[in-house]
Amino acid sequence: MERSIAYIALFAALIAALGLIPQITLAFGVPVSAQSLGIMLCGTVLGARRGLLAVLLFLLLVALGLPLLSGGRGGLSVFSSPTAGFLVGFPIAAFVTGLIMERMRGIPLVATAIIAAMLGGIVVLYLFGVAGMAITLDKSFPDAAALVLIFIPGDILKAVVAGLLTAGLARARPGSLLSRNS
Repeated sequence: MERSIAYIALFAALIAALGLIPQITLAFGVPVSAQSLGIMLCGTVLGARRGLLAVLLFLLLVALGLPLLSGGRGGLSVFSSPTAGFLVGFPIAAFVTGLIMERMRGIPLVATAIIAAMLGGIVVLYLFGVAGMAITLDKSFPDAAALVLIFIPGDILKAVVAGLLTAGLARARPGSLLSRNS
């Protein structure tokens, strides 16, 4: 129990730290940051339930006003910005990523982690993100989707990095990969 709580807090901090990496903010207000890598790692390392809880803890801290999002943003107002759909999708993306990690055991770990990160951390996250952008920017879903196509190559790279980091962690400290040991 204590170990799970420590991992949840550690990964919430990891998501926040990844927001400090310099980013580019596009004209319509969506920043390019490494925080989605943290969301992917929550799922690949912690699994569905713990990954979800880590992201919810992070979002609670953001909602309380801590400037933990990329660009030093925080507070309730971010939940009505063009990025709101991505924020809502963060915990669901981590959960789906973790669920795939927990259930898909028939292929090598690195491949499983990359697939899980792509499906949860890109496909699921973009469904929520694009829907949120469509609503907040008053655009159709296809028009909002066109705005985020530029992010896909970087997010694919992040999914590969998440897979490699997860596999490396499993080799270095096998017991720390909670998505496979619970």
